[in-house]
Amino acid sequence: MKKRNNEMIKIIPLGGVGEIGKNMYVIEIDDDIFVMDAGLMFPENEMLGIDIVIPDITYLENNKERIKGIFLTHGHEDAIGALPYILMKINIPVYGTKLTIALAKEKLKEIKVKRQVEFITIHSDSILQFDTADISFFKTTHSIADSVGICIHTSEGNIVHTGDFKFDQGVQGAYRAEIGKMAQIGEEGVLCLLSDSTEAEHPGFNISETLVATEMSNAFHSAKGRIILACFASNLLRIQQVFDAAYENGRKVALVGKSLERINDIAFKLGYLHVKAEELIIPVQDIEKYEDDKIVVLATGNQGEPFAVLQKMAKRNHKHINIKQGDTVIITASPSPGLELFMSKTIDMLYRAGATVLSGSNKVHVTGHGLQEDLKLMLNLIKPKYFIPVQGEYRMLIAHGKLAAQVGITRDRIFIPEKGEVIEYKNGKMSVGGRVPSGNVLIDGIGVGDVGNIVLRDRRLLSQDGILIVVVTLNKTKKMIASGPEIISRGFVYVRESEQLMGESTKLVRDIVEKNMSKDAFDWSSIKQEIRDQLNYYLYDKTKRRPMILPIIMEV
Repeated sequence: MKKRNNEMIKIIPLGGVGEIGKNMYVIEIDDDIFVMDAGLMFPENEMLGIDIVIPDITYLENNKERIKGIFLTHGHEDAIGALPYILMKINIPVYGTKLTIALAKEKLKEIKVKRQVEFITIHSDSILQFDTADISFFKTTHSIADSVGICIHTSEGNIVHTGDFKFDQGVQGAYRAEIGKMAQIGEEGVLCLLSDSTEAEHPGFNISETLVATEMSNAFHSAKGRIILACFASNLLRIQQVFDAAYENGRKVALVGKSLERINDIAFKLGYLHVKAEELIIPVQDIEKYEDDKIVVLATGNQGEPFAVLQKMAKRNHKHINIKQGDTVIITASPSPGLELFMSKTIDMLYRAGATVLSGSNKVHVTGHGLQEDLKLMLNLIKPKYFIPVQGEYRMLIAHGKLAAQVGITRDRIFIPEKGEVIEYKNGKMSVGGRVPSGNVLIDGIGVGDVGNIVLRDRRLLSQDGILIVVVTLNKTKKMIASGPEIISRGFVYVRESEQLMGESTKLVRDIVEKNMSKDAFDWSSIKQEIRDQLNYYLYDKTKRRPMILPIIMEV
């Protein structure tokens, strides 16, 4: 590695702090910019109609000539989901392991990115050399194979980003963590550690995946009828356990969900998934050819979200599989923040439909993120001078900061960042130094960023009190109403039972229009505003509701 003398280091989270998902961390070494991950986040409940959320990359667009590349830690949506939208705007190289790059390419194909992108496949022993720093990697254990942590080597010490990780002594091959390499990086001297905080509030060590595999096989053996198993499409570790448990218990596996089929195809081709018998996986259409106790249905929904597809099955609205008496449903997924109630309702619906439900409390699922003792082990291996907890909601970052203090990092060296906050290291001291543009870019259909706070406010208003459309046609030369006013209500009141309210509202609008038309000159916009104001006041007085009022004035 080259000998260098770095003068300025900046660490800027553009996402992944104060939230789950949307991971993106900018590391600046002098004039070079290195971007760690490019993830998406699924929308919160108040983001009505929004499909996904990605980071605001204004800062990267303004400094694109300085960016050396995007470095991916793993292939989950929270690390690669925003790539297509970013690469449409900035053409920069993308670095990642074999499986991660394959999934990233598939993501670009799915979003139909036409631009030619330079993908560079690395492995855990790769060393990348740049003008200001070298970059190396180390394997981590996560629920998807080929996950890595990233180490940026500077003259001031190493900067380490763990990516998503946990410690599990029972996993093998592409899932096994390189603990020796982590310790070696720590011995070299680490300036700053950015570490996964998702499970920082939960004490203890994580349950081993070997125990989960045993419990799953036992559950398969005990189930008398069909098994419907729901998981995230990209949880390859869990999917492999399903294939193994099905083989051990003489069951066939049918895959349901496009994202599941797509990711499975990639993982099989690259050798990250395998089956012990070729005929183990069957088309979903062939389920009826087998006895119920010989079938496992592996299901995910849109965006790999398993709970929505289970609700469809429970309501008997799914085109392939519907829940029936005697089914066993195994849920091997943790709900995203805000979806806990949705999961609870889903389980209730499954029981109503006649199923037995097994979830995380039955040890058929374990998180892919480290619990408190795992996080402390990482801190002790890496031994950072400064610590920045990332990848978690604010309370999780605080909890992780407390763990760092427990292992001996002083409070003045622990930084709890906000999105866009610049944490800079200069002249031997790290401090907060200003902000860059940051926030959420909302994706709705094919629209990127065209839905903002005003549109969301309107959607919220429509969802709460509905809409009232007022249509009036004017004859301007005769100064009279040619037709109308006609009032159309949606989501406000049931018109047939509110004839008096509608009649009074119509009279109010007619009076406003006629009063304004009697003037020598009148302004359409002022008529519309007066209709809005007076109708809003009247309707709130009568109903205590505030529908969106949309006056439409036409001229003949």
